[in-house]
Amino acid sequence: MTPIAQWVEVGKRYGPLVAVEDVSLALRPGEVTALVGHNGAGKTTLIKLLLGLIRPSVGRVEVQGQNPAGRGGAQARRTLGFLPENVAFHGAMTAVELMAFYARLKGCAPAGNADLLARVGLAAAARRRVATYSKGMRQRLGIAQALIGEPRLLLFDEPTSGLDPASRVEVFDTIDSLRAGGATVLVSTHALAEVEQRVDRVAIMHRGHLLAAGTLAELRHGVRAEVRMQLRLRPQAAADVAARLPQGLRCTARAGGLAIELPRTRKMEVLHAIAGLGAEVEDVEIATPGLEALYRDLVEARGEAGVAA
Repeated sequence: MTPIAQWVEVGKRYGPLVAVEDVSLALRPGEVTALVGHNGAGKTTLIKLLLGLIRPSVGRVEVQGQNPAGRGGAQARRTLGFLPENVAFHGAMTAVELMAFYARLKGCAPAGNADLLARVGLAAAARRRVATYSKGMRQRLGIAQALIGEPRLLLFDEPTSGLDPASRVEVFDTIDSLRAGGATVLVSTHALAEVEQRVDRVAIMHRGHLLAAGTLAELRHGVRAEVRMQLRLRPQAAADVAARLPQGLRCTARAGGLAIELPRTRKMEVLHAIAGLGAEVEDVEIATPGLEALYRDLVEARGEAGVAA
């Protein structure tokens, strides 16, 4: 499958400062990819490279087969939609006026702007001044302007920053609809738990390096992050159950049961042992490693302590 955009062995330096180094990553058509990592990991630098705002020090960047900062860059950039981290609009203008302004900048007719505002839930507020909008409404207006011209690649930089839980869900519902329509979406974020159930692939950045990229299942396969089991037991059964489980597990008695931490490779062994305990066990809950745990493991594997901020 030909990628819609890619970074190939890309590095970017500012004098002695290394922003990103040796990054190779492809964005596949029709997929949502999360670009995750702490602040300063290099996520925004990669987005600026795709937008053609900066050039790589080494390597190459392609959008639709074109260098976005080269001679063919203007055509490539017309296929992009961008939502910056900090959306800023002139408060005296209405959403209708702002959308018309951005449509002119993109060389697009404003005829479809009303549909875009309706798509993000702003039809009723379209003629209100943006100064009266909430943070969530301004973010949705930012998404609407990114959709002008029906771009096939959308770049969202921290799209849920500062939003309340309901507005966060609305943003990802919009991203889901874009994917369903065939668009490719890159979501840059440091909110790891928020994206893990809403994206197709994840690329993990840390201090300018790409630590890993793939589906969550692929990332779990490559690290040692542990599975957690919570057993609900009959009263006073915790000590007996712990003694009858396979050795080498970390077991902690909890109110009403037992918490177990184990390597992913031993999950089936432990489940077979639990099945043999009969009525002592009333229920079992299993939690596989989430994106935050995978991130910690990958960072620790490089000998660098730290968590996403």
